Amino acid sequence: MNKEEAAELSGPLSRLGQAPGRKVRFGLASRLLALVVLFVMLTEIAVYIPSIANFRNNWLQDRLSAAFTAALVFEATPSAVPAELNSAILDSVGARSIAIKNHDARLVLAAAGSPQPPDVHYDTRNPTLFEQIAAAFDTLMARQARSIAVVGHAPLGGEYLEILIDEAPMRDAMWSYSLNVLLLSLTISCIVAFLAVVAINIMVLRPVRHLTTSITQFGRNPEASEWVIEPSGRSHEIGVAEDALAVMQRDLLRELNRKKRLAALGLAVAKINHDMRNMLSSAQLLSDRLVETSDPIGQRIAPKLVATLDRAISFCQSTLVYGRAVERQPKRQKLSLHSLVDDVAETLSPFTPGVVIDNAVAHDFFIYADQEQLFRVLLNLMRNAVDALTNAGPQPGTQPLVRLRARKDGTNSVIEVCDNGPGVPPPARANLFQPFSGSSRPGSTGLGLSIVADIVHGHGGTIKLVTGEGERGLGGATFRITLPRRRAKTQVLDLPEEAA
Repeated sequence: MNKEEAAELSGPLSRLGQAPGRKVRFGLASRLLALVVLFVMLTEIAVYIPSIANFRNNWLQDRLSAAFTAALVFEATPSAVPAELNSAILDSVGARSIAIKNHDARLVLAAAGSPQPPDVHYDTRNPTLFEQIAAAFDTLMARQARSIAVVGHAPLGGEYLEILIDEAPMRDAMWSYSLNVLLLSLTISCIVAFLAVVAINIMVLRPVRHLTTSITQFGRNPEASEWVIEPSGRSHEIGVAEDALAVMQRDLLRELNRKKRLAALGLAVAKINHDMRNMLSSAQLLSDRLVETSDPIGQRIAPKLVATLDRAISFCQSTLVYGRAVERQPKRQKLSLHSLVDDVAETLSPFTPGVVIDNAVAHDFFIYADQEQLFRVLLNLMRNAVDALTNAGPQPGTQPLVRLRARKDGTNSVIEVCDNGPGVPPPARANLFQPFSGSSRPGSTGLGLSIVADIVHGHGGTIKLVTGEGERGLGGATFRITLPRRRAKTQVLDLPEEAA
């Protein structure tokens, strides 16, 4: 198990938390409100079209009914109707003239002035719905004052009754009716839309927002259990979705934590294996030499063997803590860097046949650091350099060389580990200090530089690969470590679980 496996679970959820971060400008509630208003207005239009035709027809029927009564009055009057009564009857009907058609002749019962030919004819006796609608919109769209001859049923067995009226009063009444219908439709639309939005917001949108919030927040931080949704317990579809989402989130959280712990444990074991391999292999070679000799050499090597084994034992005791690789807090003290480099070089001496280790650090150069941890840093870097020179060889025309140098830079101490090997390939530089991905050698775990970076950062310093050094470089790889020269508050270096 490694960090890539844990990232397989957290990666998709993290992307969920990115996309839904955009601003919602036209949400579901707004869209629902607009759609309800639109649908109500479309319904009102569908109702308005026949209703305006019916309004026009009723308006004309009212005039014809008044004319029908007037015709009965005229028929019952044996003598001529006085002019004043004639005008009063026409005004009550709202017509210019009233005429009746019998089988043999057309008789004008009343007229105001000389008769004029009408602009439009309309028969109310048997019109189709399409004719009524067409006539209604023809009246609404008329741009000039017109006269209209309206034909209806006649009294006393007559063929038809005809009145001549002005169209303008009818058109005004129709526009007034249309405006009232429009205002009523808008009012109904707003009321219905508001009630629909409130109801749907309570029953649908609010639970959906609850789901959305839980999904997006859980996606941003899938390790936080507080974003696991609390199901509402409702029996509808959204309630079922909440139950399913809660089960999925709990299972995913449990699986993610399990995989992360396994990945952290795997990284811890790999770190132990890496550093223990360096330490114990040195101890093995030194012990072999002790077997072969019995005098002063054995006496000189014995302390080195003991010190190497002590480092291995101390590292094992401080590593496995709840499945994580934890570096203890550095115990910084003043120490001679030149002497420390000599110790590292002597530890590496069995592995460096033909490789020259040049300790270019001044004898009076002192730094504040944890001696054991800095020993591990230099051991990893120098061993990497020796392996590169052994496997790929030095620069053409040069002898294999590893050089350590140091200088003061303001309030910092700068340590450089240089070699004249082939250098670090460009593909390996991007993830140089990442575990399992920073190695360019076959069979290597890529943990050495990750351990080095962890220890250096724990000291409050930095490490980087330096390129383009010109005359200062040896043509291979140069790693530059920058550490504070003064005592500083340090932190316990706890490898984050994400890196595991």
